[in-house]
Amino acid sequence: MRNILRKMMVVWGAAMGVSLCVEAQDYRLVWQDEFIQNGAPDIEKWNFEEGFVRNREWQWYQSDNAVCRDGLLVIEAKQEKRLNPLYREGSADWRQSRRYVECTSSSLTTNGKFHFLYGRLEVRARIPVAKGAWPAIWTLGTEMEWPSCGEIDVMEFYRINGDPVIMANAAWGTEQRWHAKWNSKATPFSYFLAQNPDWASEFHVWRMDWDEDYIRLYLDNELLNEIKLSETFNGSIGKKCNPFRQPHYILLNLAVGGDNGGQIAENAYPMRYEVDYVRVYQKTSD
Repeated sequence: MRNILRKMMVVWGAAMGVSLCVEAQDYRLVWQDEFIQNGAPDIEKWNFEEGFVRNREWQWYQSDNAVCRDGLLVIEAKQEKRLNPLYREGSADWRQSRRYVECTSSSLTTNGKFHFLYGRLEVRARIPVAKGAWPAIWTLGTEMEWPSCGEIDVMEFYRINGDPVIMANAAWGTEQRWHAKWNSKATPFSYFLAQNPDWASEFHVWRMDWDEDYIRLYLDNELLNEIKLSETFNGSIGKKCNPFRQPHYILLNLAVGGDNGGQIAENAYPMRYEVDYVRVYQKTSD
């Protein structure tokens, strides 16, 4: 209840044009979701991806796996088994070659409902860290196909060579279609556990500060990666433009397995990705 009352004060402050966030005192709050209501996420703010979407991931995305409860958005990956409606015997397409859906989860996006150019994105969340979990906070540009649209990964968690890491990345286009140029920083999960053995049971704040010159990605106020926009121009497919000088929209998802999620632990399910809030600020001088 205290958390919900605190969030209502933030909503009230935004309506009155008052920032109640000390760290964002040079910013104005331009968009937020505090997930105060119980039930389905606000359809005025969020869309849902559906089906098998990307990266040969194991989950089938559906809206049923996301619910607002006690001031949190809860995205849950569940082990389920049912016929894959896309199945085609003998197909080489990974979406069609699976006879069954083995897992379900949710992916929420603000595409078509909210986008922003420069500012601060702040997300407070508690992430699942079981083997096979691949939670993410990220953005995509509103123009051109991937990767020329630009991708900013404020947070990804998965394993590299069996070791869990927290990623902070950006990607943009090259001379080859669907082949990205990456600026990635992988911080070993052991680094955070050494500071706080209870890290995985607690909420943490991921932040992106984005302006005309830099994208800076933080976790609990610690800088994880700094990307110079002077180095992020697309190849010819992306018209040599800079995808990080166009508006982006927000995605929150819990993937399972796939290209980066890897092998899934037998006791991994259910996985719960809990989001306390999503807030977007822009400079008061803008």
